Amino acid sequence: MPLHPTKRALRRFACSLPAFPLQRPFLTPRRMSLTTLALSLQAGGVFAQSAEGPAPATPSAPAELPAVTVRATSDDETSTGPVHGFVAKRSATATKTDTPVMETPQSITVITRDRMEAQGAQSVQQALGYSAGVYAGPYGNDSRGDWGKFRGTDFTQYRDGLLNQVGFYNNVRADVYALERLDVLRGPSSMLFGQGAVGGILNLVSKRPQPEAAREIGVQFGNYNRKQVQADLTGPLDADGKWLYRLVALARDSDTQVDFVKDNRYLIAPSLTWRPSDATSLALLANFQRDESGTSAGFFPWRGTLYANPAGQIPDHLFISEPGFDRFNAEQASVGYEFQHKFNDAVTVRQNLRYAHSTVDYRSIYAAGFAGATHGWVPGSDTLMRRTVYLNQPTLNSFAVDTQAQSHFRTGPVAHTLLTGVDYQHAEITGRTGVGGTAAPLNVFNPVYGNFTMPGTRDLNPSTQAQTGLYVQDQLSWNKWLLMLGLRYDWSRAAQDNTPSASRDDNELTKRAGLMYRSDIGLNPYVSYSESFQGLAGFNLSNQAFKPLRGSQWEAGIKYQPPGKNATLTIAAFDMREKNRKVNGVVNGRPDSVQVGEARTRGIEVEALASLSNRLDLIATYTYLDARVIEGTGAEVGKRLASTPSNMASLWANYRFRLFEMPGFMAGGGVRYVGPSYDGNDQNRVSGVTLFDAMLAYDHGPVRVALNVTNLFDKKYLTTCLARGDCYFGARRTVVGSVTYRF
Repeated sequence: MPLHPTKRALRRFACSLPAFPLQRPFLTPRRMSLTTLALSLQAGGVFAQSAEGPAPATPSAPAELPAVTVRATSDDETSTGPVHGFVAKRSATATKTDTPVMETPQSITVITRDRMEAQGAQSVQQALGYSAGVYAGPYGNDSRGDWGKFRGTDFTQYRDGLLNQVGFYNNVRADVYALERLDVLRGPSSMLFGQGAVGGILNLVSKRPQPEAAREIGVQFGNYNRKQVQADLTGPLDADGKWLYRLVALARDSDTQVDFVKDNRYLIAPSLTWRPSDATSLALLANFQRDESGTSAGFFPWRGTLYANPAGQIPDHLFISEPGFDRFNAEQASVGYEFQHKFNDAVTVRQNLRYAHSTVDYRSIYAAGFAGATHGWVPGSDTLMRRTVYLNQPTLNSFAVDTQAQSHFRTGPVAHTLLTGVDYQHAEITGRTGVGGTAAPLNVFNPVYGNFTMPGTRDLNPSTQAQTGLYVQDQLSWNKWLLMLGLRYDWSRAAQDNTPSASRDDNELTKRAGLMYRSDIGLNPYVSYSESFQGLAGFNLSNQAFKPLRGSQWEAGIKYQPPGKNATLTIAAFDMREKNRKVNGVVNGRPDSVQVGEARTRGIEVEALASLSNRLDLIATYTYLDARVIEGTGAEVGKRLASTPSNMASLWANYRFRLFEMPGFMAGGGVRYVGPSYDGNDQNRVSGVTLFDAMLAYDHGPVRVALNVTNLFDKKYLTTCLARGDCYFGARRTVVGSVTYRF
């Protein structure tokens, strides 16, 4: 794995390796900004973030000795770089500036590389499982995406600060091995990012080139015939450290808990950084990935999953589709850059840009007839499941660019970090979709496949989404007080050729404000307000375009970091609202969709993170949510939001120790509790579940050997059931052993 900063320099001798001649001392970053360029939006209104060049580390050992690795100190941490342990000190996701997490007046969690590795996370969805306010995997073991809910509702996924997921089932799933960290920003965030879900932002931060050489290769083996080989190589290309490289690659061949469904992946992610001076850096990032999978979510009915079925319960490994036809194959290629130039100590410009091209071949057959209690089963049968055929083959071309200017200045006793920016994103979807096709009912207890007809295809109506946003943010500091103010205006358009009802134009102004007090004892109380908007396609029967969903949130909390301790405690209370929800109503005597809905989520989140004495890592979280509809046409008012547990909690600990006088051993375990949830109509209650995870590892010298088990006791459970009639199975026990060699 890549090397991470520590509080003190550590030397590690790769005793099993032959001596390698060293041409120069290793380099250690003092502060390395890996974001990129920006244009000034106003004369004299440009601004910047400090970026210093690499500083030489302790000289390396003589050439005849084994290689020496020097690890940087924790003071070198940046908002995109490696973190030693579970406690990140800085993030750029909440502010687009490199800001301490303790000085951010909004709830944010950084899931570090060390944490993902210790917990053996095999997907982004799994990595989210120990975060306050997050329900990871509400739709169960679904191979098509990484699902979750932040504070009871949806989130928007970004990568390196640029929109990463467009619509549904148009992209590949990001692989955690290619990520340095995950930033979970809770609550409305349109002031910085434009239109998005009210629940918040999940920002995936890619691995980037490092100034210190680090190389690893590894293999994984697990149940469901899992086999994976992976490599991560980084370091300088020249003696002066002006050119840095990184190459991340993996190949996986695996089955899943669902019969006939694969989980194969091929990934290569090269990147290159050029630093001609301490003031300028340009990072080129590319990612090429192919996934080969299929239908792991069968959309099974209430009866046979949540409720008893006279002939027996539906097996959670049942494949309801057709071998040979079924697939969810996705390919994606993305290229981009991050540029940054520091004019002086006060002014910096950055620009981040990415272009991505993806194709998906999605073919499935699943349980038919979303109609509540009549969903799925053939009438009068307890064994035969009705099925429907689906085919969609979209091609997505997306482009995003974010240009920023940042400046530091003072007005009397008040220090300012002023950020202005303009961003633009454009996505176009074309492709083919299925027409017709039938599948005979399937006996779920004795499936016999082959009785179906292939659908024909037709061209999809091309659709486009475009957004341009202007934003300004000021982070003011006076004495012990921090004040953050922000405004953004967006022009967005979504259109589908030959389908006027799917087109819309939205122009929106969104705001954010936050106030924090920094105490001498590390206890920082804060209060904040933020807004979001998200366009809704379509028109009502009166030919009126639907208004965008609008979200707002008040949040108050405390962030505490004990002096001298690598630990944090965050307590947040919030009131989050989403207006203009579509509900079923009657207009002029006709059934129609009307926008009178409003949902409110009130809650409390507690999250503690610690990495102590380089031996003990801890995570402890608790979440309480009261998520309900507070305005509608009548029947839905007061009902709980679907798939939103009122209570969630988790605890994880891992400890490093010596065994038989040998250092490097580690043992850990965790427990996750997800409380009961409902279908959106306060019916079809899904029971709560408690799941256990465990890990054992040996990590010393160049070798790391680990065993990770999730759902240790192989609990069979449901994650959610929806009012339309379908339920989802949770992931059963997974066992993954890994061996990593660093050189």
